[in-house]
Amino acid sequence: MPLSDDLTRFLASVHPYDGLPEGDLAELAAGCSVVDVAAGERFFSLGDTIQFLYLLVAGEVDVRDEQDAPLSLLGPRNSFGERAILRNERASRSATALSAVTAIRIPAGVLLHLIAEHHGVAKFFDRTGRTGGTQGRARDLASLPVAELMTRDPVTCTPDATIRDAATLMQERGISSICIAQDGRFHGIATLRDLNGKVIVGGRDPMGPISGIMTQTPLTLGPKALVTDVLHLMVERGIGHVPITENAALVGIVTQTDLTRAQAMTSADLVGRVAKADDAPQMARATAEIPQLLVQLISSGSRHEVVTRLITDIADTATRRLLTLAEADLGPPPVPYLWLACGSQGRQEQTGVSDQDNCLILSDDMTEADMPYFEALARFVCDGLNTIGYVYCPGDMMATNPRWRQPLATWRSYFTGWIAKPNPEAQMLASVMFDLRPIGGDATLFDGLQQDVLKAASANSIFVAHMVSNSLKHNPPLGLLRGLATIRAGEHRNRLDMKHNGVVPITDLGRIYALQGQLTGVNTRARLEAAIETGVLSPSGGADLLDAYDLIATMRLEDQATQIKAGDAPDNYLDPATLSDFERSHLRDAFVVVKTMQSAAGSGKGALS
Repeated sequence: MPLSDDLTRFLASVHPYDGLPEGDLAELAAGCSVVDVAAGERFFSLGDTIQFLYLLVAGEVDVRDEQDAPLSLLGPRNSFGERAILRNERASRSATALSAVTAIRIPAGVLLHLIAEHHGVAKFFDRTGRTGGTQGRARDLASLPVAELMTRDPVTCTPDATIRDAATLMQERGISSICIAQDGRFHGIATLRDLNGKVIVGGRDPMGPISGIMTQTPLTLGPKALVTDVLHLMVERGIGHVPITENAALVGIVTQTDLTRAQAMTSADLVGRVAKADDAPQMARATAEIPQLLVQLISSGSRHEVVTRLITDIADTATRRLLTLAEADLGPPPVPYLWLACGSQGRQEQTGVSDQDNCLILSDDMTEADMPYFEALARFVCDGLNTIGYVYCPGDMMATNPRWRQPLATWRSYFTGWIAKPNPEAQMLASVMFDLRPIGGDATLFDGLQQDVLKAASANSIFVAHMVSNSLKHNPPLGLLRGLATIRAGEHRNRLDMKHNGVVPITDLGRIYALQGQLTGVNTRARLEAAIETGVLSPSGGADLLDAYDLIATMRLEDQATQIKAGDAPDNYLDPATLSDFERSHLRDAFVVVKTMQSAAGSGKGALS
């Protein structure tokens, strides 16, 4: 058939195979076969052993779950079958040709070999959350591609710029070298060593051209080189700056300072600096580096729940340090208190975009005379958090609001009232407060409160029903035929909201499962795992939801890292046009899984259906 003559070229046009070396691509093509399947025929059914990954060339395939509910409608350049192969299990879904289909069959052994031998392929399939392997193993700094570490758009000047102008620019920017480029071509580099040796000591005229003292055709590397290549080059040649070029054009630079900063940039380093800070502005200098930490963690292959946990640890430390500074300023507290976080900090799921959500539980021994102290304490801490980057909560869910700064007995009455009369506000507030986590102060004030509330709430079927209904207000972005539905208008038009339509629906489901099972964990992934272990959530449904959550949360963080590397402030809006067909297909599958689990919860069948 025509495709067999051009199999290699077709594979080379599909990610991740487009990144394979020419020889490996040819070997892959030789190991594949092409199959034609008539409309109505099945590729595999539930319980089948899957021997191939199928890559669609033409036609459409209908994928359905265990309950025969439509899961995905796949078109050309999409793949299916990898789920069972990578899990080494029988098929938990079926795949049927809706029309005449032409597909490439990649044997399971060939796919597994590609994953084992090629990091790009392994990382790609890890993004679906299904390999359970390489994504959980952080790469060493030295094995990172230079493109993930280099300073992009380095400071440049033209060859005819004067030495004095170039030196002035270096001083203004606080840099130790300047690259010389013109008309898209890289000409050379001048460093402080050149200025000192050739101008100050050598007597060159500072009004002469920078081209007269620059190093022409310096040693360079490409963006696909590894950081270890930079290290070896610096050590062997005794240099401190390596320009990064591509097709003779300057695209970046790596300096010894970049390497030192990257090696020192750990969450522990930032936690240590925050913990020793004397005031909020000093903390802010440390927390300003959180975006770069996120980039490094994502680039090194850390899992999304590890990244968010490490980033949240910094916020926890900042909160405790501010509490300590507040007590030093205000004096010892008149009665015991407990500062708690809710929202993403409470769930240990903070990303590069986080506001603050917090509250205070006070000892029942407090009197009205004690309230000014805690008002001042709350203002000191919330103002400090805002200063260091955790902006004020738009909904005023903060300890500065008197409503959320109350004695323990009042907090118990809050929950009792919300459970007894689950109106819309009560549902919203209960959802937020079910994510409470102690941060600093007397933790005994929280002892028993969470368990008592969960027991009372789970026993009230009307409250549970209302909470389930409230949890379904955030819908995955699926349109007709279960395609991706982007935002239609406004600043984020044609993008997906990976927070409110991505992770939030899963966070809401996790909270419902915790309520039904009286599970005390507040982290979303931990809640899902506990729901599976305790039987609240079926093994197959739970595995699907965990896969969906891992994919959505990972893609959200990776997109934020991409924005940061481009010099933009991170947000939660993903342009699906930046994804490959394969990635869009699996992202759509993930959203369908979430929608299916929402439907099961909303139908009253329960999490086990």
